[in-house]
Amino acid sequence: MKQALAGVGVLEFTQVMAGPFCAMLLGDLGADVIKVEPPGGDTTRRMGQRQGMESTGYWAVNRNKRGIVLNLKDRRAQDITRTLVRQADVVVENYRPGVMAGFGLDYDSLRQEQPGLIYASVSGFGSTGPYAHKGGFDLVAQGMSGIMSVTGEDGRPPVKCGIPVTDLGAGLFAEQAILAAYIHRLKTGEGQYIDTSLLEAGVALSVWESTQYFSTGGIPEPMGSAHRMSAPYQAIRCADGYINLGAANTRTWEKFAHAIGRPELVDRPEYAEDGLRVQNRHQLTREIEAVTTQQPRSHWLAVLEEIGVPCGPISNYAEVFADPHIQARGMVQEMEHPVGGTVQVLGPAAKLSETPAQLARRSPLYGEHTAEVLAEIGWTQAEIQELEKAGVIATRPDSPQ
Repeated sequence: MKQALAGVGVLEFTQVMAGPFCAMLLGDLGADVIKVEPPGGDTTRRMGQRQGMESTGYWAVNRNKRGIVLNLKDRRAQDITRTLVRQADVVVENYRPGVMAGFGLDYDSLRQEQPGLIYASVSGFGSTGPYAHKGGFDLVAQGMSGIMSVTGEDGRPPVKCGIPVTDLGAGLFAEQAILAAYIHRLKTGEGQYIDTSLLEAGVALSVWESTQYFSTGGIPEPMGSAHRMSAPYQAIRCADGYINLGAANTRTWEKFAHAIGRPELVDRPEYAEDGLRVQNRHQLTREIEAVTTQQPRSHWLAVLEEIGVPCGPISNYAEVFADPHIQARGMVQEMEHPVGGTVQVLGPAAKLSETPAQLARRSPLYGEHTAEVLAEIGWTQAEIQELEKAGVIATRPDSPQ
C-alpha cells in the first residue's frame, strides 16, 4: 500500500514524549525512522509497567521505528551519526539546547554533511531566549504557558490538563513544520532548521484565552467544564451523573430550552445572548439542573439527540475503547510484540484515502537494529563487534548497559 512518506529517512535522537511522538507520526506515514537511543535506552523504557527493558510507556510512542544504540559521547558514534545523516532527510532531537552541538551534531555542523537536511529541535523553552538553558517538562510548561491557570474550578487548587498537552502539542507542531519544510525542499532543494518547544505549544493552543486577554485585558480564569465564549456549553448534572451539553449558539440554545420545558428562559434578558449567558452561567446552570436532575442521563441524551442539540456522555477510558464508533474508526489496534505478546495500541487519528497511515512495525527492542543499520552503511560484522566491545554501540536487548 502506498504511503506518503515512503522513502523519507528520519534520524531520531529523542526520549520520553514530545520528540518520540513527532517521529512516530512520521513513521506512521511511511518514513523510515531510525531511533537512536543512548546506552541504557530511552528513559521511557523504565516508566510504567515494564518487563526488563520493555515498558508500556515506551511502546506507546515508538512504533514504526527501527532502534539502534549509540554512545554519542564517543567520537566513533559521532562518525556513525554523520554517515547516517548523509543518507537522511530529517533529524528530530529533543535534548536541551547545546547538547547536540557538544557532540558536533547540531544543525550547523550536520548541514555540511547534508545541505538539504531538515533538522527539528524540540525542547522545553526553545533554543533562544532567557529560558533556553532550562530543562522542560510538560507539567512545568502547562504552568508557565497559562494552561493550569484556566484548568479546573474557580477557587480550587491548580490542576494540570489530564493529558500531557504541551508534550503532545510540541510533537504535533514539530511534525507540521517538518512536513512544510519537506515540501519547501522539494521545490527548492533547501533544508532548514526547525525550533519549537513545550512552552510555545502551550501558549499557541490558548486560542480562546489569548483572544479574551488581547481584546479585553481581562485575565482568563478557570471555568471548570464551561466555555468562556458560549453558554450553556458544559457538563450538566442529571439524576445519575453528568452529560456534556453543547448549546453553543442561539439556535441550539432555544431548542434546548424548549426540550427541557423551560422556553421562557429564551426571553429572559439576562440570557438574551451568548455573552450574557456566559456572564450569568452560574445562575443559568442552577436553573437548567433543577430540571435535568429529575431524569437520568440516558433520558436527556435521547431527548437532545432527537432534536439535534449536541450532547454526549462523559466516558472513562474503558467506555471509550469499548465504544463501537471508536472501534469502527480504527482507534484501537493490535500489534504483536516478542515480550508483551498481543499489545493494544492507539490507531492513527487522521485517515488518508490514498496513502493511509499504517502500523507496520512494533516498537524496537533495545539495540535491536543496531547491527542491521550499521551493516547498511558499510560496517563489517567484525567492526560492529569491536564497537560493541568498546561500549560505542549496543546490538542486543541483553547488551551491557
